[in-house]
Amino acid sequence: MDSVLELARWQFGIVTVYHFLFVPLTVGLTMLVAVLETIWLRTKNPEWLRLTKFFAKLFLINFALGVVTGIVQEFQFGMTWSDYSRFVGDVFGAPLAIEALLAFFLESTFLGLWIFGWDKLPRALHNACMWIVHLGTLASSWFILAANSWMQHPVGYTFNEITGRAELTDFWAVMVNKVQLGTFPHVILAAYLTSAAFMLGILGWLYMRRPGENNADRPMHRRGMVLAAWVMLFSGVGVAVSGDIQGKIMTEVQPMKMAAAEALWETSDSCAPFSILTIGTRDGKHEKWALEVPCVLSFVATGTFDGKVEGIYDLQERYRETYGSTPGATYYSPGDYTPNIPVTYWTFRWMMGLGAVGSLIGLAVLWLTRKGRTPSGWVGRALPALAISAPVMVLLGNSMGWIFTEMGRQPWVVFGVLTTAQGVSPGVAPWEVWMSLIGFTLLYAVLAVIEVGLLMKYVKKGPDPFVEPPSPTLRGSDSDADEPMNFAY
Repeated sequence: MDSVLELARWQFGIVTVYHFLFVPLTVGLTMLVAVLETIWLRTKNPEWLRLTKFFAKLFLINFALGVVTGIVQEFQFGMTWSDYSRFVGDVFGAPLAIEALLAFFLESTFLGLWIFGWDKLPRALHNACMWIVHLGTLASSWFILAANSWMQHPVGYTFNEITGRAELTDFWAVMVNKVQLGTFPHVILAAYLTSAAFMLGILGWLYMRRPGENNADRPMHRRGMVLAAWVMLFSGVGVAVSGDIQGKIMTEVQPMKMAAAEALWETSDSCAPFSILTIGTRDGKHEKWALEVPCVLSFVATGTFDGKVEGIYDLQERYRETYGSTPGATYYSPGDYTPNIPVTYWTFRWMMGLGAVGSLIGLAVLWLTRKGRTPSGWVGRALPALAISAPVMVLLGNSMGWIFTEMGRQPWVVFGVLTTAQGVSPGVAPWEVWMSLIGFTLLYAVLAVIEVGLLMKYVKKGPDPFVEPPSPTLRGSDSDADEPMNFAY
């Protein structure tokens, strides 16, 4: 790798995938913490309050790391993608500014109220603060995904030939982009699945680490696992349904991505099969053996089992007629509009496979603990192992999904408008990108050690013993107006 383009792509990929490890956990944990506190308020069972504060600590660790790694994302645009920033700046300015000034400040403000307000706010209002934090994370996700969806399907803009920039003409069109309407529920439901798997894995580990009839916390761990398993099951079904809708929208706006996901070189006029596993040449052009399910690709792409799915060869010719084949049009070779086939093929399958297995783990946990049962013997030993494997699988599935989404769009950074090669900063030398790439990689390695260390420290301790929260007080003549706010932990 000695070109600025390839180095810049690697750097952006590393930074983005690393940051996205924290995003679904943060979004989903705000919902789970709010649910746990709501259950405590309704049942008055102290176990639910212990779980609330326990997972709130883990959420705050991930929130802090997510904010730090998210800030680095912004530096990327000015460092190695200045031409891209210049091109999309007018379109992205509004949604990203609203995200920062409205959504993120909403999250931060009410998160502060929730952290410091245990003895200051009425309990229902305190619980409402975390629900508002969750709404803030949803709003942040909406505006950020709207920007990304515009890269997948640019709408609501005009191209200014004098300035060479895209200019926003219809803000509402960007906000309700058809890709956005499919992507948002898919990403949010995947976040719920991820955070529930995280909760299941941690409680499963505690359940396994502290066995025995004398362990008073074991029923609490089990109840939390059951709750997490239900969330995993419902969100997993939602991910599958929204993913099916998203696949059809993707075929409509980016048919090359769907063809690349199946390594479909020749157009299939009807009943295109979906291959679960294929053995072939490295470039995916020649198949030696494949395990296929008939007609499934046609259904995934078009909604009918006899639908036509265009192949890469035909799409390549159509793209050349539409976008041209002049030198420098793409980063591969003149007129080559094909993404990396092995990457798109396998990330598509890992995304679906790992997500499906994660949901099935939730179903298995519900079955093994049905009707209040506490499994024993080898089943009891298998239960925690299943729970612990869930967050690893779902986190990997999330990452595979984003890699597929972004790699499948190549060679475009804004589909049909701006190629990836055209978005790179023109005045950056390879050694400069090498320096920042190595620096960010080392920094993220240190942050990973800190993150894992903090998580293990608090997970090993488990939920703190129950302490009745202070009663909310109203400041009046008999209270100290200068009494400081106390941190809940």
